[in-house]
Amino acid sequence: DNFQSVLMSNAIREMKRFIKKVHKMKRNINDSAYLGDLLVTGYSGFSRNRLFGNMLGKGYTVKSAQMEMSMVAEGYYATKSAFEINEEKGAKTPILDAVYSILYDNKNPKKVFKKLADKLD
Repeated sequence: DNFQSVLMSNAIREMKRFIKKVHKMKRNINDSAYLGDLLVTGYSGFSRNRLFGNMLGKGYTVKSAQMEMSMVAEGYYATKSAFEINEEKGAKTPILDAVYSILYDNKNPKKVFKKLADKLD
């Protein structure tokens, strides 16, 4: 759907901004695992992170989704790490901030993503 396409293109730009702030050497995310992981999470039905996110969107709590899954959704832990790094680095990361608020501040996913949709271009 259109929101998913907008979200994906914004996520790619956000990732570039974040990496540029964190790593001083030039990196091309198109030639790396960064973009591959993002695309798998966004589009593959086999992605653990996507499954985890879908469960949260359906109303599961973080704890109940973690207990229900037989695998680890590493994006849960990566989100916290990236958010903490970015507190120091200060890249503009509305998607990371939104996901963090859902995972760690117990915000309502539907409300957070509705608000996020208004911020994205």
